[in-house]
Amino acid sequence: MERKLFIIRHGKSSWDHEGLEDIDRPLATRGIRNAGEMAERLQALNMVPELLLSSPASRARNTALIMSKSWGVGTENLQITDALYMAYQSDIEEVVASVSEAFRSLAVFGHNPSFTTYANSFLELPLDNLPTAGVVIVTLESENWREIGRKYVKETYVDYPKRK
Repeated sequence: MERKLFIIRHGKSSWDHEGLEDIDRPLATRGIRNAGEMAERLQALNMVPELLLSSPASRARNTALIMSKSWGVGTENLQITDALYMAYQSDIEEVVASVSEAFRSLAVFGHNPSFTTYANSFLELPLDNLPTAGVVIVTLESENWREIGRKYVKETYVDYPKRK
């Protein structure tokens, strides 16, 4: 069965608010704009996930909200997942593996450096850095989300705001 995994880094964050905890740092104006732009690009290609899992950090959560609204994905299919904040690659793998096999497409929203590392585990040509609002989509041949990895990859797609 074909599955699509969307690995999405949060949009550009704002550093205008001194004293904010890292988890509370909001999106910059550019981050808001880029999240909407990337959502539109993916929708134009008919690539929209069914389920969205986001880090609880404001910048990741708001990137997911912007994209979910653009795609028409209901709030019941947008979940905040604490394990995606300050995650290691193994944490992301555990989150993805826990998703019901009923979902054939899944987006995870989070942070570098782990999102670049996780994306590179599927890519033949690794990225130096997954830019803010960057998206890696991996099409896999797998019966569930527990058995995924490079050997199951059928196709990959990489896009980010400055890639025109």
